[in-house]
Amino acid sequence: QVQLVESGGGLVQVGGSLTLSCAASGNTFRLNMIGWYRQAPGKQRERVATISSVGIANYADSVQGRFTILRDNAKNTLYLQMNSLKLEDTAVYYCKGFVPQGTALGDYWGQGTQVTVSS
Repeated sequence: QVQLVESGGGLVQVGGSLTLSCAASGNTFRLNMIGWYRQAPGKQRERVATISSVGIANYADSVQGRFTILRDNAKNTLYLQMNSLKLEDTAVYYCKGFVPQGTALGDYWGQGTQVTVSS
C-alpha cells in the first residue's frame, strides 16, 4: 500500500505564504502523485491544483497566479507553494495520488494539513 503524509500547514496572515509538502512511502513504484485538494468547513472538497505525468499543471481559477504545484519524482514528494494567501484559502489541504495497476491499485489521500489565514 501507499501512505501520503502532508506537512507545512499552519497559521498565516492575509498576504502571507506557505509551502505544503506531501511525502509518499510504501509501494510507490507505480504511484502517480497528481494533485492538491482542499476542504473548508461546511463545504465540499475541491480541486486546487493538479499536475500531469509530464509535468503540466492545472489550477483552480481561485488560486491561479498565486499557487504553484511542483513534483519531485525522485523523492516521491509533491509541493504546493502558496503566495498572497486570502481568508478564503483557509481549509484542510489534502494531496492525492493513484496507482493505475498492480497490487497497490487505487486512489490514495493524505490525512490533510490545516491552513488558516487570518486578517
